[in-house]
Amino acid sequence: MDLVEQVRLLNFGWRDAVEIALVAFVLYRLLLLFRGTRAVQILSGIAVLCIGYGVAWALRLTTITYLLEIVFKYGAFALLIVFQPELRAALAHLGQARVTHLFRRLEEEEVVDEVTDAVERLSRSSTGAIIVVERDVPLGDYVETGTPLNAKVSGDLLTTIFTPYSPLHDGAVIIRGDSIIGASCILPLSQAPIEDRSLGTRHRAALGLSEETDALVLVVSEETGIISLATGARLVRNLTPAQLRDTLTGRLPRGAEQAIVAA
Repeated sequence: MDLVEQVRLLNFGWRDAVEIALVAFVLYRLLLLFRGTRAVQILSGIAVLCIGYGVAWALRLTTITYLLEIVFKYGAFALLIVFQPELRAALAHLGQARVTHLFRRLEEEEVVDEVTDAVERLSRSSTGAIIVVERDVPLGDYVETGTPLNAKVSGDLLTTIFTPYSPLHDGAVIIRGDSIIGASCILPLSQAPIEDRSLGTRHRAALGLSEETDALVLVVSEETGIISLATGARLVRNLTPAQLRDTLTGRLPRGAEQAIVAA
């Protein structure tokens, strides 16, 4: 019986389609959690070991095969420790269903109001700032580059952090939920060519993070006070506070003079 006949004998039903869709969705969500973290490098190393084991087994290199089997046997326990932050984040995301989001609507609107108020004040005084709003992809690795915090989001606190010559003004503030979890954080710079010479390091950092994660990155220009938003490797400029509030609450800005820079 050739391969074509074997395929014809397969009984593919709706249950199989549902299972494939569910497995694909779970794998996709796991990749989103691991993206932009150290887990990516670790998974790459595991893939290399698996390829090496396959080659050793095919060539009957018994010593190498035996050693790799030991590594795989006891390495599972080590992975539980190494991936502890990512596993904790994955379990936390399981509880973030759409129904749960409905109960947090008032809290989210309060956070949006505080962030918008801070950005508006910073824009009026032309105080440079970069504020990151975490979404599905965890930003714990970027928090480690700055000063970890655990403070409730408020417009006064955000404005104070970015006051010139304050200890934490240089770098990005990262927000998770209704809390500021990091300040003075270092973000990756975008390497994409940008024609607009008025865009400085803050805008490149905002684009860089939006290329690697799904975060919303707000930027206030120190030179012009212009409010910009980076998301999905694109930079939207000249946002008004009202348009920024609409964007943070899930409504796209309309009627704005936008300059979109594709990374």
